[in-house]
Amino acid sequence: MSPVEQNLLQSVAPFLHVVNHFIAGYFLFVNTVYISMLLLAFSAIRKHSHRAQSMEKRNFFLSPFTKPISLLVPIYNEELSIIGSVKSLLQLQYPKYEVILINDGSTDHTLEEILKTFDLKKTKNVFRKQLPCQDIRGIYESSTYPDLMLVDKENGGKADALNAGINASKFPLICSLDADSILEEDVLLKIVRPFVEDPKTVAAGGSVRIANGCEIFNGRVTKIGLPKTLLGKFQVMEYLRAFLAGRMAFSLFNGLIIISGAFGIFKKNKVIEVGGYHKDTIGEDMELVVRLHARLREKGEPYSITFIPDPVCWTEAPESLKVLRLQRNRWQRGLLESLFSNRKLFFNPKYGIVGLISYPFFMLVEGLGPIIEVFGVLFFIVSWSFNLVGTPLLILFILATVVLNILLSIGSVIFEEMTYRRYPQTSMIIKLIGVSFIEVFFFRPLTVWWRLVGIVQYFSGKKGDWGDMVRKGF
Repeated sequence: MSPVEQNLLQSVAPFLHVVNHFIAGYFLFVNTVYISMLLLAFSAIRKHSHRAQSMEKRNFFLSPFTKPISLLVPIYNEELSIIGSVKSLLQLQYPKYEVILINDGSTDHTLEEILKTFDLKKTKNVFRKQLPCQDIRGIYESSTYPDLMLVDKENGGKADALNAGINASKFPLICSLDADSILEEDVLLKIVRPFVEDPKTVAAGGSVRIANGCEIFNGRVTKIGLPKTLLGKFQVMEYLRAFLAGRMAFSLFNGLIIISGAFGIFKKNKVIEVGGYHKDTIGEDMELVVRLHARLREKGEPYSITFIPDPVCWTEAPESLKVLRLQRNRWQRGLLESLFSNRKLFFNPKYGIVGLISYPFFMLVEGLGPIIEVFGVLFFIVSWSFNLVGTPLLILFILATVVLNILLSIGSVIFEEMTYRRYPQTSMIIKLIGVSFIEVFFFRPLTVWWRLVGIVQYFSGKKGDWGDMVRKGF
């Protein structure tokens, strides 16, 4: 190394030293918070399970006075999986509900398959347009399935389709579902629980699990299995962490700002009050929840938005790198759109725990965190190559980035085994624990990079590819 290079290195060494300590501290802090959330969630779910069992023994939720629900299912080119999904919805245990399929201008044989399978006929029915949506081409009903309706409309996107479904619905609670969803039979009885227990509840979300590898017959998961591909198993781990730990923990303090678009239930009048789903965002599910928080906090109206862990929706996950990359890119852009469109909440005490904790956490960790993670690793590599990183700091960095992440994943698997046991075979648990040790070295770096690309596209104004899910069908 030349004298000039040595002088340059000495001049930047203090800066790199400070940056490396910040990065190691950031990784340590974030993973410690996640593990703390897992422990909080574990305690909360155990209490929730005991209370739920007590209420189920009294058969409380089969009362005819339980509020009826409208299930809204936006559909776009879902011919491979839609029939099984609709069959599962028509077999749910619940006193009163309706299923509204919204065909958002499909270009394949989705519409024909549904009309033929469920004997749907076009009617002259009309509904009040409370929320904006594209033109309706027809409304279909069936004498064989009186609780099933199909709304055929011009293409306008998922948010537009959900608004059309809300316009067509007749019940006070609406439940948004993805077209590839497979619901467990008693899922509505479980997810409606907070609305019965607490009149202030305005929204609730349930758990979403990966259906790849499961045996499904006639719209029912008859045997639970793991995906055959390693990529699919990685996503099983990811979903366990996100739903059992993250969402349950935020829900404890009424700070939950994400309810999955694959499975969430809302009071219809509150959704209409805030203007329904916004069509100018690709993260319409999160954006609606954040807007509900903001509006109700501004009004000073007591409310609760919660997560219920035991109702489970099974969904098909992508098992190709290309489709998964586009999906995660889209999720990241949708997250940032939702956050920045509601940036008035950022560290704003007016919005309580949502403004002071939930929103900043999602902005700094989930929204912008990939920037810190990618450049943080690069800084450490540069510093290590010039002998600027000491052994204690290097050990701290490895602990924060690798060991704590593995412990979080293993903890989530054990959490699942001790509570709901959706994966009953010991071999499945062993496989998932094994996946925990390699996920941090392969899957996490990939998703962080894809999310970073999404961040760059968002701030550069580039829309990016939509990344349609390639269905294999159930």
